[in-house]
Amino acid sequence: MNRSYIIGAARTPRGRGKVGKGALTGVHPQELLAAVLRALPGRAGFAAEDVDDLLTGAVAQVNEQGANVSRNAVLAAGWPQEVGGVSLNRFCGSGLQAINFAAMGVASGAQHLVVAAGVESMSMLGLGADGAGQDGGNVKLRERVFQVPQGISADLIATLHGFTREQVDEVALRSQRSAAVAVEEGRFARSLVPVHDPFTGRLLLDRDELPRPDTTREGLAALKPSFVSLGETAAGPSGETLDQIALAAYPQAKRIQHVHTAGNSSGIVDGAAAVAVASEDFIQAHGLRPRARIRAVATLGTEPLIMLTAPAPASLKALKKAGMEPSDIDLWEINEAFAGVVLQTVQALKIDPARVNTNGGAIALGHPLGATGAILVGTALDELERTGKSTALVTMCIGGGQGIATILERV
Repeated sequence: MNRSYIIGAARTPRGRGKVGKGALTGVHPQELLAAVLRALPGRAGFAAEDVDDLLTGAVAQVNEQGANVSRNAVLAAGWPQEVGGVSLNRFCGSGLQAINFAAMGVASGAQHLVVAAGVESMSMLGLGADGAGQDGGNVKLRERVFQVPQGISADLIATLHGFTREQVDEVALRSQRSAAVAVEEGRFARSLVPVHDPFTGRLLLDRDELPRPDTTREGLAALKPSFVSLGETAAGPSGETLDQIALAAYPQAKRIQHVHTAGNSSGIVDGAAAVAVASEDFIQAHGLRPRARIRAVATLGTEPLIMLTAPAPASLKALKKAGMEPSDIDLWEINEAFAGVVLQTVQALKIDPARVNTNGGAIALGHPLGATGAILVGTALDELERTGKSTALVTMCIGGGQGIATILERV
């Protein structure tokens, strides 16, 4: 197999994903991604006409993000019409899956330069915008496999592992403090692409909009749990509540402790990102310098009701392919969908927390679903170069009980 290399990464700032409250709420998602696509070739040193394909992760593929957002972003960016585009959906892992598919295409020899991307405008298309729910409305499937909302799953994980409200709030506080330092020191500057109004050219946003550097333990502790009333919602065939359905599958929990709040769960934001993946032949032919090698990738499924526990086994699967152990990884990017997910993954893999999400995560910075995986790869790459470290692993929990992982080795 050929080797796959990353030659460049770029992303928009993440804007608050609420209409009227975020700087990017009026920007069409095609234009969000197009802004990144226009910037990436110059930063990475390639010509757009050499791109074999654009792979784009997007979760809500309806309305503004329907009609193959990937191909339309190519056209919106002014790239040559000969460059195609395909949109894909692996829920929250979509952006990372695009990178992994790009690595596979290059490693197979079928392609030499692929741009992998992700985009999500959560102000235009919020959670559940496609109307499909967790299982696509398949009542027969629901009889066999009942999938509760992710917030219930997160609280179930915290309950089973004994994670307290103080512990999950501490993850949130660390995320906010680390993000504040990263912003203050300009650690995201290399990858950031300012977003301008597509019609007037006016600057809309040039830095992440969500972080709250003034966050305190007391402020976090004052927030009410987000999923108590959801857990009391009747959803089962005989009127069982969502909490009761979860407890029927995991009776050892006895009673679900609802510890996740708006402060220790990922933020809703708009954003886009892209990563250029190239072959060694392409790099040599064009005199480029690779930034990192994609050393291993993996996906994995786990039990779908608890849903969010797959990052650890997916990471182990990727590590085994690379001939590595968790202790061999210098930096970890574990998507902060919920604080309990990070704690469970760190515990399962026996990771030093000091190596995890060192520049903050989705709790502080936000989680633009389809784009987050591509954002995290760029963040990990920048941090490897800033610190002179060698290896990073990016992993994410995914709806329906899936996990995804990618191992980077700095060149």
